[in-house]
Amino acid sequence: MRVIEHPILGSIKDAEYVNITIDGKPFRAIKGEVIAAALLANGIKLHRYTAKHRQGRGIYCGIGQCTDCVMTVNGVPNVRTCITPVEEGMAVQTQDGLGVMRV
Repeated sequence: MRVIEHPILGSIKDAEYVNITIDGKPFRAIKGEVIAAALLANGIKLHRYTAKHRQGRGIYCGIGQCTDCVMTVNGVPNVRTCITPVEEGMAVQTQDGLGVMRV
């Protein structure tokens, strides 16, 4: 799910791609797009599970104000994926509860 041709923003045909992993699986993302957009483009809507009831969460506000889209990124929990751009080699993981810092 990605807009390939936009009347104002133009085309992404010449976009530069980077390689990332999501839950250990390799994916490609457009350099500079936010993690949440890369996830949606690859059909992934679930970002985390709540601590108390283990309910699935994904994008809610999309502007960094809530915490529904947080994931563990490069071992750091609670990264807001709706405002964090992808980078080459980034490791993104579905977060369980409050997350655990991995160094």
